[in-house]
Amino acid sequence: MIRLFKVKETQKELARNSNAGTPTKKQSAGELRLHKDITELNLPNCCTISFPNGKDDLMNFEVTISPEDGYYAGGAFKFSFKVSPVYPHDAPKVKCIPKVYHPNIDYEGNVCLNILREDWKPVLNINTIIYGLYHLFAEPNYEDPLNHEAAEVLKNDPKAFENNVKMAMSGHYVGGAIYTHFY
Repeated sequence: MIRLFKVKETQKELARNSNAGTPTKKQSAGELRLHKDITELNLPNCCTISFPNGKDDLMNFEVTISPEDGYYAGGAFKFSFKVSPVYPHDAPKVKCIPKVYHPNIDYEGNVCLNILREDWKPVLNINTIIYGLYHLFAEPNYEDPLNHEAAEVLKNDPKAFENNVKMAMSGHYVGGAIYTHFY
């Protein structure tokens, strides 16, 4: 029995040496699906995707949305995506990197988008999420807020909301919070 284990270990060692030091990494089902999703992306012109850790790390990437009209026109909003190895069975974790004055994004960057939570289904993909994020900037939703103060202002005084967005995007204080300059 001991001899059998030594034979198996010898075979493993020979196999490692035959790869000439280049380990082969087997891709998870999530990585394979994500690769397919990324190659099939059909983004609007105002959205870009980048891989800060290089193309070898598809599971962590960033999407920048630069709305061309609406309250957030002229801004550039970056979102980090962290994709689980069991994707598409679990939705990616998405966070807005800069602090933004938005009814559906809180100060920690959490995003209130139904398809990232209760309405996620494995048939959805990265393209769907990016369009959902884009839609949040085209039509902010005060009925399902994470930032309740911004939602109340949008609901009760859209002109004041517009001014608050401009102030926040210019790097000023709004409602006791300081924002990053987006212009």
